[in-house]
Amino acid sequence: MARCFSIIFRKSPFRRLQDGTKGSFKNCYYLIICMIISEKSDTAAIKALRNKGYKATPQRIAICRIALHSREHPTAQSIYDEVKKVHPTVSLATVYKTIQVLRDLDLIQELNFPKGQARFDSYIKPHVNLICIQCGNIEDLDDPTAREITERVSAATKFKPNGQRIDVYGICPKCSKVHKN
Repeated sequence: MARCFSIIFRKSPFRRLQDGTKGSFKNCYYLIICMIISEKSDTAAIKALRNKGYKATPQRIAICRIALHSREHPTAQSIYDEVKKVHPTVSLATVYKTIQVLRDLDLIQELNFPKGQARFDSYIKPHVNLICIQCGNIEDLDDPTAREITERVSAATKFKPNGQRIDVYGICPKCSKVHKN
């Protein structure tokens, strides 16, 4: 949950009160919400790991947190780098094994690309991945059309899909601005 804390504190660690003193009630409120969400997902992660015969170590729970809550479509290496900040003894093998457990349970989806490392997507509902060919950024587009395509294919063919992937390649707005200047 360190990511949640750092995001909140970068924006506004304290607000000034009228008397000039600092207060932090607003930030505490958000931290409590993040902690509750984390505890729920930790319980699910612990259960998933134990059902697969793995110990629910703090390192594996941290890996699950990052893999399941990141909207950045992280690589195994970026998950490893993030977890290593808090758990310096974690191994890259542990990251790969934990990711495999999450994939086996359909909690994350692996996104393989021709010229790069696999990335992982925790948003497994039908959606569109917008992939920038300049910077490699991936954004999720929650479009009802993706869900409709999956439903139509299933209805027309009696095929029971257990996943989908729709990728749209292009140049993101940030890279477009750089090329215009």
